[in-house]
Amino acid sequence: MTPRSLRARITLLATGLAAGVSMVLLWLAWTLTGDAVSAVPQLPPGTPVRVDGMDVDSSALTAHLQTLARDRVLLVGSIAFCCVVAATAILAWTFTSRVLRPLREITGTAQRLSVESLGERIGEVGARGELAELAHTFDAMLDRLQAAFEAQRTFVANASHELRTPLSVIRTELDVTLSDPDADLAELRRMAAVVRDATERAGQLVGSLLLLARTDGAGLAAHEPVDLADVVASAWRAVRGEADQVGIRAQFHCSPAPVRGDAALLERIAGNLLENAVRHNVERGWIDVTTESVADTSTLRVRSSGALVDRAIVDELFEPFRRAGRARTARSGAGLGLSIVRAAVDAHGGMVTAEPVIGGGLSVTVRLPALR
Repeated sequence: MTPRSLRARITLLATGLAAGVSMVLLWLAWTLTGDAVSAVPQLPPGTPVRVDGMDVDSSALTAHLQTLARDRVLLVGSIAFCCVVAATAILAWTFTSRVLRPLREITGTAQRLSVESLGERIGEVGARGELAELAHTFDAMLDRLQAAFEAQRTFVANASHELRTPLSVIRTELDVTLSDPDADLAELRRMAAVVRDATERAGQLVGSLLLLARTDGAGLAAHEPVDLADVVASAWRAVRGEADQVGIRAQFHCSPAPVRGDAALLERIAGNLLENAVRHNVERGWIDVTTESVADTSTLRVRSSGALVDRAIVDELFEPFRRAGRARTARSGAGLGLSIVRAAVDAHGGMVTAEPVIGGGLSVTVRLPALR
């Protein structure tokens, strides 16, 4: 419903209400006038009454006075009725226009909005109460929408950049090798190895994007009892070989930490944390993993050595394509590990936090509702 149609409907409603009340009052006045005249003491029937030099029967005079009084009330009341209805219509139309002016501003802003003009706001309106609250709510909604669109643009741009890198490597290797007429078997094998690595990186990125899309804002596909200590053991088996190659020492303090949720997502949480702890570590570094359940909370904490991390940019690590505060600069991974962890933890109704380790490294703590 547009403000103009709402203005017309409010005016019609107010005018109809005023007309109805005026009709009732006019009817009451007409009735009371007739009753008042009838209640006047009357002379005996047949008694003559002189009016303007003429003798008139008293009963006829009473009826004439009653009719005359009612007619005058009806005439004057009809004129008053028309004036009241007209005044009500004019005042309702005028004041409704002023009252609904903020609503027209809100409607006009909404009609002008598009993806390119989300920066426009209603601001302060010349009204208080519900319309002012509506304007503030609308502006707050626009702020959230603008932030979401900007985040989406950034995410798409970063994803495109990440996918373009391995594709560019593949195309360059193929062009160079195919343009060399003297390429031997060794050169072809080298080119195939490079293409395979680039393809694996692109496949990992696509898989991470799909997993992030599955977990971010979505519900759980399964609700089953899972022990965080078990998923840590399973996730460590997948990265232990990589950790042994660089001499990383790992310590585990895993006590039972039962939760209820999706076992695959919970294992992905532990897997991403351990993969980050290994790949962003230093040679001959260390990893410390703890699981415990206290009161109503089950906790998984992964601490590791590594490069110095600025405390001011720790929260940025949970944004897509962020690696230790540097966007798209790491040689391995896509910068989606902690983003997937946060999305999966949110899906389980938990929370995840991170803080730098003194001397270099990162500590990430996941807290989930414990299974009673």
